[in-house]
Amino acid sequence: MSADEQKRLARLESNLKRRALIFTFIRDFFTEQGFLEVETPVRAPAIAPEPFIVPFDSEGWFLAASPELHMKRLLAAGYDKIFQFSRCFRKGERGRWHNPEFVMLEWYRKGADCLKIIDDTEKLVARIAQKLGIGKKITYRGNEINISLPWPRLTVREAYIKAAGWDPVAEPNPERYDIDFIDKVLPGFAPQRPTVLIEYPALQASLARLKADNPSVSERAEVFIGGLELANAYSELADAGEQARRFSEAIEQIVRERGQRMPMPGKFIKAMESLPECGGIALGIDRLVMLFCDAEKIDDVTAFTEDTA
Repeated sequence: MSADEQKRLARLESNLKRRALIFTFIRDFFTEQGFLEVETPVRAPAIAPEPFIVPFDSEGWFLAASPELHMKRLLAAGYDKIFQFSRCFRKGERGRWHNPEFVMLEWYRKGADCLKIIDDTEKLVARIAQKLGIGKKITYRGNEINISLPWPRLTVREAYIKAAGWDPVAEPNPERYDIDFIDKVLPGFAPQRPTVLIEYPALQASLARLKADNPSVSERAEVFIGGLELANAYSELADAGEQARRFSEAIEQIVRERGQRMPMPGKFIKAMESLPECGGIALGIDRLVMLFCDAEKIDDVTAFTEDTA
């Protein structure tokens, strides 16, 4: 074994030990707040139809791309505060920050909105840093990042006008939106602070509700730290009819673009009739560990990837 390979394995072992600690700190954080840790199916007959996510088939069913639908069904059944570490699967996602199989942390609160969930996220990251003895500054890829609370908020409209010179709320253009986000908006975020991007255009609402006083934008927020897209929070849509309409549009788009007809998640739509007002978030655990290990790629914080399984 070469010296470089020995160093790589030693670094991976150190990162995996830190990863295990981070899992423990997260469980402690939510348990102290009265959350229940839950488990939901990894394989299901229907998942949320999303045009930009290609699921793995499993004998006519699908491997979970997210635990979201089942967790919301638990909320509809009467649970108030739940969290989960979930194995998720998405085809074709392999790169510096991606692996087709990854771990997602999701949590949901009855009576909360996306900004309350962002508050949770800030406190969670600060708690992990404190437990690791890092304090209020994380060094990631040569940048010192101040994670003191609260984190700066920036609307999507403000971010695009400043970095790309146009307003995606007033002038919806999904293709230009995606290109400019990667090329102009994300590189424009201050590297020394986390950024919370809020008020996504209605076309990017996904499973979030629209703002009551401004339906051109949604109650959706995303967290970016050190160039990493870390978490995606919603004030969850609780209108079954509206959700069915959005899913129908997504199903038809997938048919046009991939030639695949995804099933409507009927049990979830039915459960939404009892879904309370709530907020939730999906946070990429592998990326969170990358941040706290100053790791360049997901391979450095995962024992096995698609290439080594």
